[in-house]
Amino acid sequence: MPNPTAMKCDIDMNRFRLRTFVDKLIDMGEVEIHDEPVPLSELSRIIEATPKAVLFRKAGPEQVELVSSVAGGRRRLAAAFGVSSDEAWKEYLKRLESPQPVVKVTSGEAPVHEIVMRGDDVDLSKLPFHPQHELDGGTYLASGIDYAINPETGVTNVGCRRLSLRNRRELGINVTAPSDLKRIYSNAAARGQRLPVSLAVGSHPLDFMAATMRIPTDEVTLVATLRGAPLPLVKCVTNDIYVPADVEMVFEGYLDEHGYHEPEGPYGETMGYYGPMHLDPVYCVTAVTMRRDVLYQTVLHGSNRILARADSANLSALRAEAMAMKALRGVVKEPVAAYSIASSGGNQNLRIAIRQHAPGEARRAIHAIFSALMNAKHVFVVDHDVDIFDDSQMEWALSTRFQADRDFVLVEGLPGMRMDISLEGRRIGAKAGFDCTVPFERKPTVATKSATAPIFGGPPAGLRAGPRRFQTVREAVAAGPIYFTDIMRGLGSDDGREIALELDALREEGVLCRNSDGQYLLGLSQKGATTVVTG
Repeated sequence: MPNPTAMKCDIDMNRFRLRTFVDKLIDMGEVEIHDEPVPLSELSRIIEATPKAVLFRKAGPEQVELVSSVAGGRRRLAAAFGVSSDEAWKEYLKRLESPQPVVKVTSGEAPVHEIVMRGDDVDLSKLPFHPQHELDGGTYLASGIDYAINPETGVTNVGCRRLSLRNRRELGINVTAPSDLKRIYSNAAARGQRLPVSLAVGSHPLDFMAATMRIPTDEVTLVATLRGAPLPLVKCVTNDIYVPADVEMVFEGYLDEHGYHEPEGPYGETMGYYGPMHLDPVYCVTAVTMRRDVLYQTVLHGSNRILARADSANLSALRAEAMAMKALRGVVKEPVAAYSIASSGGNQNLRIAIRQHAPGEARRAIHAIFSALMNAKHVFVVDHDVDIFDDSQMEWALSTRFQADRDFVLVEGLPGMRMDISLEGRRIGAKAGFDCTVPFERKPTVATKSATAPIFGGPPAGLRAGPRRFQTVREAVAAGPIYFTDIMRGLGSDDGREIALELDALREEGVLCRNSDGQYLLGLSQKGATTVVTG
C-alpha cells in the first residue's frame, strides 16, 4: 500500500458513511422502512418482495438495525456518485482519471474503532447472519469487503466476499472463485502460513464498486479514487492491515493455514442459480470493531427472477456501460449510449446505440465490446433514434431492422462468464452480436422512417406552432414537395379537414401530383385524378 499521509484528521468521517447514504436514499423515496420487529428468517422474503432498499429498525432477537439492497438500482448508484442516472457512467470514468490519496488516521479518530471486541469478547452468533436462499448451507452476511496484503509484494488486495456463520469466532468464506485473493491465499497455504484478512461490513456503494475492479495497482487506492476524495485509513487492532476508518464494522482475522478443507455453500449466486458446495479455508476472527450506532448491511444476491434488483448486478452493469463507452471511442465515430442489462447478471447482455457515419460501424462496435468485456455474451447495436433503455423500442428495432442471414455476428472460441451454467463447466464458448441498425447504404424513404404522432404545438390544445407561412393550399403545394402535416403547419391549421377539401379541388382542376414518398406538389394531371411522379 502506498504510504498514507499521517496527519491530524480533518476528513468528514460521515460523508461516505453507509448510514449517511441510507438517509439520502430515504429522502429520495428509495427505502422501504420496517419499524416493527422482524425475525431473521423473514428478512430475505421481505427484501425480495420490494424493488426498494429495505431498512429494518429491529432485526432479529437483538433488534439491530440492518439495511439491504442499497446498490440495487440505477437511481441509487447514481446517487452514490452524486449525479443523475444518465451521467453515472461518465462520472465513473472521470473519477478513474483523477486518483485520490489515502490518509492515515489514529484509532481514536476512527469511528469504526468506537467499539473494539477481542478474543473471548467476540461472539459472532449475536450478529444478524440470516438465511437468504432456500437451499443455502447456512446463514449469511453477504456484504463483506475484504482487505488483505500480499506478503510477497506488500500490495493491498480488495474484493467482495460472502460470509457464513460457523460458530462464535469462525466464519465460512468463498475463496474458491478465481480472484487475486485466491492466488494470494493459495501461495500462503502452500507455505503453511495463515493469511491475515480484514473484512468491512457496512460500506458505501462506491467502496463495493472499487472492490469489484481488477486494475494492477494497490487496490485500496481505488476506494479513494471512486469516492473522489481522500480515504481515511486506520490500522487494525490485531493485524497490520489498513481499512477505511469510516465504515460501520470490521472483522479482523485470518484465513487458516490448512488450505481448502471445510465445505462451504451451496449459495444462491450471481446468475440466479446455486453455486455448489465446495471446500474452502476457514476464516478465524481475532477482533470485531464497529461504530457505536452500527448499521449492519446485507445484500440481495442471486434471487433468480429479480436479478435486475441485485446489488452486484447493478454494480456490474454500471461498470460494463462505462467500459463499453470507453472501448467504443476511436472504433466508431459517434457512440451514443450503452446499456448493460442488470437481469443478465449485469454484464452479459449489452445494448449499444450509435450514430452511423460509415458502413460496418455496427460490426466494429460488436467486436470492440467482445474484446474489451470478457463477460459480454450478447451485444445489440441500434441506431441513435432507438431508446436502448426502452424494451419495446428494442424489440421494435430487432423485429424491423435485423435479418439473421445479414446482421447476425457469431464469434466462437472466446472465454465466457464463469457462472454462466450454459457453458456446462467450459471456459470457452460462443458469443453473438445483433446488428439492428438500418443499413448505412440504404436510401431513406418514407417507408424507412418510424411513424409517430404529429406535433403541431404544445398545450393548451389547438396552440399553433410558428407563424403562418402560406396563404393557400395551392401556394403550399407549389412550394412542394410537401407532406400533408407540413401544409397544415404552413397554414396554421389545427384541424386538417379543410386541407383535404382544398387538395381535392386541385385534384379536380387537374394540377395535383404526389411523389413516391407521398408528398404533394403541383403539376399536370388528369382532372379528377392524382398523378404519381417518380424520379
